[in-house]
Amino acid sequence: MDAKSKKLALIGAAVVAVGAGVTLALNAFNENLVFFFSPTQVVAKEAPTGRTFRLGGVVEPGSVKRQADGVTVVFHVTDTAQAVPVQYTGILPDLFSEGQGVVVQGKLDDQGLFTASEVLAKHDENYMPPEAAQALEDAHKAGVKKAQEEAAAKAAAAKS
Repeated sequence: MDAKSKKLALIGAAVVAVGAGVTLALNAFNENLVFFFSPTQVVAKEAPTGRTFRLGGVVEPGSVKRQADGVTVVFHVTDTAQAVPVQYTGILPDLFSEGQGVVVQGKLDDQGLFTASEVLAKHDENYMPPEAAQALEDAHKAGVKKAQEEAAAKAAAAKS
């Protein structure tokens, strides 16, 4: 093997090694990437099923049900427009309560039940995760717009 062949073999091996390293790094990054979705997006089927993501909103008042085993809790997370049922097995944060902001991380099954692996509750009375606050604001704006459109339609029908 002459010097030129050795040099080409070395360059080829380096390219293969760098390519393998980049592929492994991108694969690890993709597996650890966690997206945020609002309940409205989940109900609209914009969220992936079987893949970990975060769901944020407010714990719907009256929806918290504790199971007989003492550690499983089922509740609904809402953005005032839609609600998603969430099941969590474990100890809830001390600040978890109905009507308060929450972000849950887990997976959505085919029946629409979100199985949480982690529950994050607000840490003081003024805090809400930015994504959850934005989702609530968007849902509120959509509700106000819909109400205004319905009122305008009723007014137009009354004039006719």
